[in-house]
Amino acid sequence: MRVGLVVVLGEAARVTSFALGGATVVTAEDPDAVRRGWEALPDEVAVVVLTERAAAALGPDAAGHEGTLRVVMPA
Repeated sequence: MRVGLVVVLGEAARVTSFALGGATVVTAEDPDAVRRGWEALPDEVAVVVLTERAAAALGPDAAGHEGTLRVVMPA
């Protein structure tokens, strides 16, 4: 079992409240910011929760962070 950080990545209005639960929040309001946020994730990240817009900006073949579970939050 891999133990690590949980990161929530996407628009501020959708992700900021996750910090209350202990997640690391990375706000990104446009596709370029999403990609920069993804590339800057530390190696100890185990799970990344993405908003739908963030997931679309990354696409299914985002490079890097192999072994990291990606989850898209429902609308």
